[in-house]
Amino acid sequence: MNILQLISSLFGHRKMPSEAEDPNVMKYLIACLGNIGAEYDGTRHNIGFRVADALAEAAGATFEDHRYGFVSRFRVKNAELVVLKPSTYMNLSGNAVRYWMQKENVPVERLLVVCDDLSLPFGKLRMRQGGADGGHNGLKHIAQVLSTQTFARLRFGIGNDFPRGGQVDFVLGHFSDDDLQAMPERIALATDAVRTFCLAGVQTAMNQYNNK
Repeated sequence: MNILQLISSLFGHRKMPSEAEDPNVMKYLIACLGNIGAEYDGTRHNIGFRVADALAEAAGATFEDHRYGFVSRFRVKNAELVVLKPSTYMNLSGNAVRYWMQKENVPVERLLVVCDDLSLPFGKLRMRQGGADGGHNGLKHIAQVLSTQTFARLRFGIGNDFPRGGQVDFVLGHFSDDDLQAMPERIALATDAVRTFCLAGVQTAMNQYNNK
């Protein structure tokens, strides 16, 4: 009997200990909203994608193209992060979020949605556990599909310096030079807030990062 046969006879189809899931590791779905396509790259509405890219880059991880989105996986201490950039376009974000929650068996209390917010000055962060969608179509669709608004969300301020009737052009426009200069520091703060949410909970993240 060779070594592989011996292992098979001893363990059958059971997973070896190194393959078993660690019960101390908690899995989180970080859904970072935006629109796919070159015409939307770098726009204000895609700030969620910037946060997603920064999270993956800091962890030395990459994104893979899957159903309903681009996904990156990595560990932060005892948390496993599944970072999602939906490929459904903003208005149908809920389809991607629901699919990946079900696929990864992630409960709503371990879902965090990252999105842009017109009501906040550029770069200001606001973490909340639940609440209204504030007119954000991505949040609205997620709430509709999940039949709940209790999921946590991290809003990243993009400002609202636009004339009456100019909201669509503003959110689908590009950041100013001043905003781009401040962007790295604000994105880094947002990624810190995401990691804090996963490691210490939403209340701690709110206390540490809201209005910074």
